[in-house]
Amino acid sequence: MQMVTDGVVGAVWETDTAVTLPEISGAMTAPEVRQVSKVMFQRLQTLEEGTADYQYVRNTLIEMNTALVHFAARRFSQRAEQMEDILQVGTIGLIKAVDRFDPDYGVEFVTFALPTIVGEMKRFFRDTSWSVHVPRRLQELRVDLAKATDALAADLGRAPTVAELAARLEIGEEVVVEAMTAANAYSAASLDAPPTDESDSGTGWADRLGYDDNAFSKIEDLEAVKPLIAQLPERDRLILLLRFGHELTQAQIGERLGVSQMQVSRLLTRILNRLRAQALALP
Repeated sequence: MQMVTDGVVGAVWETDTAVTLPEISGAMTAPEVRQVSKVMFQRLQTLEEGTADYQYVRNTLIEMNTALVHFAARRFSQRAEQMEDILQVGTIGLIKAVDRFDPDYGVEFVTFALPTIVGEMKRFFRDTSWSVHVPRRLQELRVDLAKATDALAADLGRAPTVAELAARLEIGEEVVVEAMTAANAYSAASLDAPPTDESDSGTGWADRLGYDDNAFSKIEDLEAVKPLIAQLPERDRLILLLRFGHELTQAQIGERLGVSQMQVSRLLTRILNRLRAQALALP
């Protein structure tokens, strides 16, 4: 294996294109990859960016260290359906790490690259996992809020209040409320999906949506007209009661009062015009 390693290093320094990338990455152990990477980063510093030699060394470094992407992706193994996307964004993080790394930092490339790779993966989840886009500060605060809620619930033996969460996180109560509201946007459910409450089985959320009740405006009008009706003569109040309370026809009201249907119509018109004029004159 040492002969293979020496041959690879020599190929890098001489830019021997006969050594292909798959042969390099598949022929060495992890310690050997770290050793060769160190030499190649030193070589990369001596090359002019954009040249064929520079691109060869850079691409070789990326190919040799792709195992770091797979290693970082293990922590997200529960998201198997997104693994292909995770590996893709992790590779982008690896490329950024290769381009930014400087051997003079005094750290191993693995130490430098892993946070960058994992950061790209987490950024991918922040940008794609939420059903509704919310500011990143609220996405990050949601995680801190969940941890603080669990810790306080364990200490207090009950669910913490907004004030207690704000004190724990050293933020304002309005920020806590904003983060709680934003947390509801993390996942969405279909309006046709039944709620989790067993007592409401078979009833979808769409059937429980609220709607505007037009009767509210009628209540306001009634409250405004009520004192005006109280000022009417007794006979006028009786006509209104029979027409709009008992829903009698004008002919039926005329029979009750001993007058014609035409007279009842004229009386109703006069009473309603009076009430309308008084209601419009109210401040």
